[in-house]
Amino acid sequence: MAPHRIVVLVLDNVPLFELGIPSRVFGQACAEDGSPLYEVLLCSVDGHPVRCDEGFDLVVPYGPEALERADTVLIPPACDLGDLHFGGPLPEPLAAALARIRPGARMVGLCTGTHVLAAAGILDGRPATTHWMRAEEFRRAYPRVRLDEDVLFVDDGDVLTAAGTAAGIDLCLYLVRCDHGTAIANQVARRCVIPPWRDGGQAQFIERPVPAPTVASTAATRAWLLDRLGDQIALEDMAAHARMSVRTFTRRFRDEVGSTPGRWLSAQRLERARDLLENSDLSIDLVAHRAGFGTANSLRQHMRSVLGTSPNTYRRTFRGVA
Repeated sequence: MAPHRIVVLVLDNVPLFELGIPSRVFGQACAEDGSPLYEVLLCSVDGHPVRCDEGFDLVVPYGPEALERADTVLIPPACDLGDLHFGGPLPEPLAAALARIRPGARMVGLCTGTHVLAAAGILDGRPATTHWMRAEEFRRAYPRVRLDEDVLFVDDGDVLTAAGTAAGIDLCLYLVRCDHGTAIANQVARRCVIPPWRDGGQAQFIERPVPAPTVASTAATRAWLLDRLGDQIALEDMAAHARMSVRTFTRRFRDEVGSTPGRWLSAQRLERARDLLENSDLSIDLVAHRAGFGTANSLRQHMRSVLGTSPNTYRRTFRGVA
């Protein structure tokens, strides 16, 4: 089976860090026999070298013709998109390049790469996100887009968008998980030394991600909870473990994680359930119990709400991929 082909459309003023994300993440995804699951190609709108944000030129191997063979087209950010920041029309070379993309190809915009998708009309009437610092100008420039600047990334089926920098890593890793399951995604995360899972709905801007040395943290309690996902633990139990009042614990948890304790715990339980469905033969009832959902019906409701599928369908899908 041929690898999934990802074509990265590189624009002038591209940040080097963000440009390296697709090749780094997707390039680490391999099947059991070691064969690559993705092929990542870099192209420019005209086949010429591209200027990066550090002030030197990059030789990009392919021209826009590579977009015709893409299964996924990914547009990284550019530090200066000119009039596109304000709703201006697509430059002719860029419009011509985008016109080469075949129908049905998956589209991904990272950070200000979302502006390109919006300018092309691809995001009209659809949910999307971008870097929170660009949100107001984006909303003025592209009012037809349903912008949510409070999340890390948005999955709208065949079009996905991410916020700035590290959120691009989260989205690429999420795509690996969607395409090939939790085990492969976790393998990629280990190889890249990155967290295996950050929920796309997590807040972009966390008030105090690193607590001051004199301020108690919820980190130890989060680690404690991860070892007890199958147990039913009340908010009062979490606060007691952290030696805080419920009010203080809830506030500090949100400040550090960008989510409520309950929502964070539910996301971790769902991740555990996905892993068990993919990598064990446990019954749905046992998966629900070990992941902390209590009953198979509760697990079904959560998976249907978040993933749009049932436990059995999810298991069949990723057993088939394996």
